[in-house]
Amino acid sequence: MAENGAAGAVTGTDAVIPAHLRAGAPTVSFEFFPPKDDAAESALWDAIRRLERVRPAFVSVTYGAGGTNQDRTVRVTARIADETSLRPLAHLTCVGQSVAQLRRVVGHYAASGVRDILALRGDPPGDVRAPWTPHPDGLDHAEDLVHLVRGLGDFTIGVAAFPDVHPDSPDLDHDVEVLVRKADAGASYAVTQMVFDPDTYLRLRDRVAARRELPVTPGLMPVTGYRQIQRMSELMGTPLPPRVVERLEAVKDDPAAVRAEGVAIATEIGRRLLDEGAPGLHFITMNRSTATLEVHDALGL
Repeated sequence: MAENGAAGAVTGTDAVIPAHLRAGAPTVSFEFFPPKDDAAESALWDAIRRLERVRPAFVSVTYGAGGTNQDRTVRVTARIADETSLRPLAHLTCVGQSVAQLRRVVGHYAASGVRDILALRGDPPGDVRAPWTPHPDGLDHAEDLVHLVRGLGDFTIGVAAFPDVHPDSPDLDHDVEVLVRKADAGASYAVTQMVFDPDTYLRLRDRVAARRELPVTPGLMPVTGYRQIQRMSELMGTPLPPRVVERLEAVKDDPAAVRAEGVAIATEIGRRLLDEGAPGLHFITMNRSTATLEVHDALGL
């Protein structure tokens, strides 16, 4: 994510820290993937209803890989706002959209009562590791999208962070600089990619804190199947830590044991993150509620 460009007029200290991060106690939030069809959407709603009982700070529905399923994402997010007690965080990416189209999506969210947006550059369509090419009438960087949303209304804007360094970034220093510029543009908090090594999250958080008041909430995902390991590495852009892979490989022929070990690993990581002062945990659910709730309850949240 080569995010270059001048900082905007809104400084990190001017951006309002969202209410869910001012309460003091660690917060919980959940992330879902966009359903591909009606059956998957029904399963998603079942998971949403089950997780509603723990009163998360917000829930979000991502776009699909490479920006796919945008229309269904927008519709499901609006439905969450309209039909549940949950606070939806709307995902918005630069992928395949002109500035005019982005403005319309933001307008649709606003009309649905959605006031929280996660502004992302997004991954290239088709291949998340392909070179990034912006829409000819669109935006090139997440900070540009933050600028756009900031100018369209009274939205609380979150952004993405990468504890293991973004695959397109030369080093951690660059990633920290990118987050600072996003804060300068008007972002008030960040949510990370899934964390499997707490030390990488703590390193990023502390480096950002030395520059800006930008709360950084770690993402947490319980691995429930051995085949997920490869997919998680692709999404993160880096391999999972060897000690995590070794624990899962030791039980790879027993699906129930893999799931139990994945829940145990996520619980251990979550406890360390909270003990180290993380402002909360953002659970990446894979549209399944049971494993997420097991980790949530084990942590006493």
